[in-house]
Amino acid sequence: MHIVTTRVLTLRVCAAVLLTACAGSRPAPGPPAGAPGAPPGAGPPGGVVTTTAADMQRLYRSLGLVSSGGTVPFTASVSFLRAPSPDTTLTLLAVSLPSRVLGFAREGDRYAASYTARVEIRQGQAVVRSVESVEQVRVPTFRETTRTDESIIWQQFLRLAPGRYTLAIALRDGGSIRSSSEEVTLDVPRLSASGLGSPVPVYEVIPRQSVDSLPRLLARPRATVVFGVDSLLPVYIDAVGANLPEAVGIRVRDDGDVVLWDSTLTLPQRGAGRSVTVGVPVSRMGIGINRVEVVPQGGSDTSRTRVLVSLGDDLPIATFDEMLGYLRYFAAPERVRELRDAGPAQRAEVWTRFLKETDPVPATAEHEGLRDYFARIRTANARYRDDAQVGWQSDRGIAFVALGDPDNITDTGLIDPNARVRQQIWEYRELRTQLVFVDQTGFGRWRLSAQGRVDLDAAIRRKQSMQPR
Repeated sequence: MHIVTTRVLTLRVCAAVLLTACAGSRPAPGPPAGAPGAPPGAGPPGGVVTTTAADMQRLYRSLGLVSSGGTVPFTASVSFLRAPSPDTTLTLLAVSLPSRVLGFAREGDRYAASYTARVEIRQGQAVVRSVESVEQVRVPTFRETTRTDESIIWQQFLRLAPGRYTLAIALRDGGSIRSSSEEVTLDVPRLSASGLGSPVPVYEVIPRQSVDSLPRLLARPRATVVFGVDSLLPVYIDAVGANLPEAVGIRVRDDGDVVLWDSTLTLPQRGAGRSVTVGVPVSRMGIGINRVEVVPQGGSDTSRTRVLVSLGDDLPIATFDEMLGYLRYFAAPERVRELRDAGPAQRAEVWTRFLKETDPVPATAEHEGLRDYFARIRTANARYRDDAQVGWQSDRGIAFVALGDPDNITDTGLIDPNARVRQQIWEYRELRTQLVFVDQTGFGRWRLSAQGRVDLDAAIRRKQSMQPR
């Protein structure tokens, strides 16, 4: 469930008028609490920023998003659509924050929290508009209060004259002193006569019928899908005006500018507009940052937006090369080397072949092997976070990610609590392997011996050799 608030503003250089304001909350599609991309209880309490959170913040900023890493962290996107006058651009500001950063309190059989959102738009030193809104959030279960995904979405429609502005966004938790703010430069474009606006990643949308109306949409501020969880990324393509294209070409490029997917879409007539929502297949996109481009049929103006195919909120992967580093325990070195050595023109073909060859259940659309592998990485980061700075790179984390859960674990500390040195013995019967982890400090920092590392490497090679050929 997402909590969403949408507001509509008119802004001009010298004057600003509030047209409508409607606050409320309603459920909307999205990853449920406990989904792999949003494990309940994961992450630090109270909105404290960790190294991983800072990495995700940098990654969101590289997408062109507004991202704040304060004690009420948020991410915001800005999209541009056609307005009735060419001197005005309809601007959609969508802000998301995780529910766990707010101070929820019990309210009858529900949980309630509040936050204050403030948006200020300036040109030079002149404040064009300042808007402040207090929002209420109510959820039915405690579990909903612990979500780490973009479970709360706050939206603003703005009508802005084309030009350069300073956009300042601030959020404050109503139940504490926690707050965050961010200030960025906002360049508002003058849209062409074709009426084609920005491709907008969404959760759901009802297209608008005319240039003076608004689409009823729930934006996806983080512009992110999770590999192995989401199968499609819905993208709203909006065209209104006098010279509308009947069709558009849409393509996805990876960080190396390789075209991974392309299609031609007919834009159905909807009153005075032509709009469509397309589901971009996540399986055809690259892990990391992708660029979605839309070109009107017979035209040259390209509208584009960046989107992220993520492996989870705790795995900040921005490029193909970074993703290959995560695959080191999934596939044999020669398979990963083939991916690494592929040039930009061959990368899509080699990646497709890699997916086909390593898919344990090729009859399904999902790659169950990679889904489970990356789920183990996320689990290891939480389960073994005391073993190393990054849980999945600790000795126990590597064994769990590469080999899965052991068939049996013997903990000598449970047998003899007074033992000076504690051991855990992990048994993998199919691989004929026993791994002995030692905690010599008494603080739960488990390490393999030199021979244990040799045994683990051998078990990983045997496990990788069992993959489909």
